[in-house]
Amino acid sequence: MEYTKFETLSLHKHPELNEKWVQDRIADDPSILGLGDVVLRDRERIQPRAGRLDLLLQDMETNQRYEVEIQLGATDESHIIRTIEYWDIERKRYPQYEHTAVIVAEDITSRFLNVINLFNGMIPLIAIQMRALRVGNQIGLFFTTVVDLLTLGFVDEDEKVQEPTDRSYWESRGSKKTMAMLDQLLEVVKTFDPALELNYNKFHIGLAKSGHPCNFIVFYPKKNFLRFEPRLKNSPETQNRLESAGLDILGYNNTGGHYRIRLQPGDVEKKREILTEVISQAYTASRQD
Repeated sequence: MEYTKFETLSLHKHPELNEKWVQDRIADDPSILGLGDVVLRDRERIQPRAGRLDLLLQDMETNQRYEVEIQLGATDESHIIRTIEYWDIERKRYPQYEHTAVIVAEDITSRFLNVINLFNGMIPLIAIQMRALRVGNQIGLFFTTVVDLLTLGFVDEDEKVQEPTDRSYWESRGSKKTMAMLDQLLEVVKTFDPALELNYNKFHIGLAKSGHPCNFIVFYPKKNFLRFEPRLKNSPETQNRLESAGLDILGYNNTGGHYRIRLQPGDVEKKREILTEVISQAYTASRQD
């Protein structure tokens, strides 16, 4: 294995690479920030009487949103204040989500590191130091979290937005194996209504009939398992029935009224009877709404 020395670049002083270039790289692959399985929700988001938020990211598994502000060079007072201001605006406009302010800068000096640490705890705040590295004609970005969030806890919910995607998007986010499991469940769904089809969205896969959402079940394909969420009333009897049938219950989504069930490869065949019963109950309840 050959050793290669990386050259550190200053983006602040670079004649071509600017903040928009950094935004583009993060927008293309938000995971490089190290915030988890996040997706781009918006960029250059207009704030009432307060400028534009660089990036708005959202966790794929929760209702956690990240208000991200980028600064080339060293962070300063205005960068910190602007980040907190945008975070405050977003949390007041959209209180149904959990919000975290994220400061990204090439240099977070010890002085401002102390200031950020003082805010953290009262304000959910993450500080990330960015480095641009070059090898030959190739340039990469490296991000290090220098101040992490003091977690206060959040409700594990997914936003049911209707931003269309396609099957290839979910085969990439999940896997062909878990998408095949989804196809098996769709076969069961169609026994109750043959007109129902999969409805691919950015944050989940739902059901639709004649182009209209019909989400009595939503699906979240992962790499190694499929999260299956039927809309059922929360009750001890239902919980016991699902658990006694061997289903892996992850919890109950109170906002959407869904049970969160993890299905492993092979579960659809092995547990087809209980899954058919669950789908039937969710479908019947949706017809009565």
